[in-house]
Amino acid sequence: MTIEQIEKLIPHRKPMRLVDEIVSMNETEIVCRKTFSEDEFFVQGHFPNHPIVPGVIQCECCLQAGAILLAQIAEMADDAVPVATRLDNVKFKNMVRPGDTVEIHAKLDDQVSNAFFLTGKMLLGGKVTARLNFACTVANPG
Repeated sequence: MTIEQIEKLIPHRKPMRLVDEIVSMNETEIVCRKTFSEDEFFVQGHFPNHPIVPGVIQCECCLQAGAILLAQIAEMADDAVPVATRLDNVKFKNMVRPGDTVEIHAKLDDQVSNAFFLTGKMLLGGKVTARLNFACTVANPG
């Protein structure tokens, strides 16, 4: 899936689009990739001379992967956007730095009405950097 196709599914744009490509996807799971550059705004001051990707950005990567999955499986109107409503059990295991390419996984665990419950994780070299459970709902921004 190209960046243009990704941007048709989610409202995120540079500099906040944090998914570069879709590796695989089925009805309940998606695997994406992201390569972090030295130019990313969030590493400019986090931390000078020792830049690392903030944990909140790692979470956002998982949320965006989940949003792409939901856009593919949920009957969303063209102007609907997935909105995070909860993050639970967030754990950070390893650091991610500029130059790293990560795999982003999101798995749909359950759906209750318009609430979707997912599990996300980010891997670097096969090792978990972040893991979280999260919930989203589909909202109309208008």
